[in-house]
Amino acid sequence: MEKDIKTILAECGFSFKKQLGQNFITDKNLLSSIVSSSGVGENDTVVEIGSGAGTLTRALSERVKKVIAFEVDKSLQPVLAQTLAGCSNAEVIFRDFLKVNLKEFEKETGEYFVVANLPYYVTTPLIMKLIEESEKCKGLSVMVQEEVAERLCAKAGTAEYGAITAMIALRAECEITKRVPRTLFYPRPNVDSAVVKFTFSDRLEVSDKAVYKKVVHAAFLSRRKTLENNLVNAFKFTREQAREILTACGIDLKARGETLSPERFAALADYITKIQ
Repeated sequence: MEKDIKTILAECGFSFKKQLGQNFITDKNLLSSIVSSSGVGENDTVVEIGSGAGTLTRALSERVKKVIAFEVDKSLQPVLAQTLAGCSNAEVIFRDFLKVNLKEFEKETGEYFVVANLPYYVTTPLIMKLIEESEKCKGLSVMVQEEVAERLCAKAGTAEYGAITAMIALRAECEITKRVPRTLFYPRPNVDSAVVKFTFSDRLEVSDKAVYKKVVHAAFLSRRKTLENNLVNAFKFTREQAREILTACGIDLKARGETLSPERFAALADYITKIQ
């Protein structure tokens, strides 16, 4: 790819669509760093969500066995024809990954990693789709808004800690591997970004994942209310029942949801499963 990405976009008459959160990576060192830190190797299949102009797609194709890139903007077709020229192991599917039947997709694809510069508007639903539905995804390494990265990797008791943090803990451990200034994107966004790596590990053993999910969402239903109040509202327990459950699990009756670690949520969910 001899021409730079800005020239190719201009020659193809491409217009950025703000609603799709299109901010492309142009820095080759950053692209190389994202691929290296993801831990993917030459025998791996990688799924990319939001190929954009194909700069990350190309960097991945040079390191792995196969790249399956999803893109919703069909007007990028002529751009990708140039940026991915010669990348015989890269396939672009013009489809919304959020609408893909993951069970059917994984039946055909087998095990894979996800590496992507995620459009900001799909970050949470995309991550939750993979956490809750995927059986063959071995790990994720995704670029997200820095503020979102802090939430994904937050610890219990911090302001950033929330339901999504506790839900991720059910399947994976995550860490921020790189912080990326807004100056390395084209066009330049209004925020900085960070790369978050998820390592799938079945970190938590829970007897019923649906109950765990309900407990977590109940806990953060209203952050100002105590966990006792939120359990009463979500599970229709009497106040006495809620207090008995919390006491049995060794949880302070005045505790709020954000103070509980994922492990404590798992113990609480298992107890509720047992008495229901």
